[in-house]
Amino acid sequence: MDSHNPGPAPKPGDSAKQAVQMLNDRVLVQIPRGEGERTSRAGILIPATAQVGKRLAWAEVVAVGPQVRAIKTGDQVLFNPEDRYEVEVKGEDYLILRERDIHAVAAERVDNGTGLYL
Repeated sequence: MDSHNPGPAPKPGDSAKQAVQMLNDRVLVQIPRGEGERTSRAGILIPATAQVGKRLAWAEVVAVGPQVRAIKTGDQVLFNPEDRYEVEVKGEDYLILRERDIHAVAAERVDNGTGLYL
C-alpha cells in the first residue's frame, strides 16, 4: 500500500470502533435494562405489555448534540416513549430524542427543582 493512500475507509458495522457524534438538538439515551415489568405500590406485578395511559419513561443521556442547552451526558431525562427513534450501535440499543421532546431533567446540578427526588 502507498503511504498517501491508506486503503478503503471502514464501513459501518466493521469491527473498528467509531465515535458517534450527535447533531443539532439530538440527544442519545439508553433505557436501563430493568425497564419493562414494574411493581405497583401494593406489590402487584405489571407486565411490560400492559396498556397504561400515556406513561412517560426515564433514560440516561449518553451523548448530546452541539445545540442542546439544558442537558448533559449522564443526566436522567423524562420523555414520552412514543416520541423516539431506536438505533443499535455495536449491539447496544439506544434511543434518539429531540431536546424539545424531553419533559424533565434529573441531575445533581439542577437547582430549584420540584422537591421530588429519584
